[in-house]
Amino acid sequence: MKIMFVCHGNICRSPMAEAVFRNMVEKEGLSDKIYISSSATSYEEIGNPVHVGTKKKLAEKGISSEGLYSTKLKKSDICEYDYIFTMDENNMNNIKREFGSIDRKKVMKLLDLTDNSRDIADPWYTGNFDDTYNDILEGCSVLMEKIKKEI
Repeated sequence: MKIMFVCHGNICRSPMAEAVFRNMVEKEGLSDKIYISSSATSYEEIGNPVHVGTKKKLAEKGISSEGLYSTKLKKSDICEYDYIFTMDENNMNNIKREFGSIDRKKVMKLLDLTDNSRDIADPWYTGNFDDTYNDILEGCSVLMEKIKKEI
């Protein structure tokens, strides 16, 4: 199974989700069954490492952000990945604008999986990486339960 997390620049929220979910997958012993990645809807940060706030928040939780650099979502990703989870509605709109119509069973906001569908707090604007981490943890926890039923 292939899972992609997407945000605007791929330096704050989506790499945090990638790292958090990868950590969960490793703890569940499912690393050989699930491939996880993240990407951006824009070109602004391509090649840059994760934001210092993301790196710090992940380190506080004992999760590595090593090797995570911003990459751009490609049309081929839409086909190749089983699920693509965006961090907010703007990310969804950017994907639709660039690639056309999307399958909402495959491409959705991460928190659409939860009982409280909403956008994930964007620390780029708020500086609050705690809220972002909590939102991502909530979404990834529900995602893990969903994936365990599917594999």
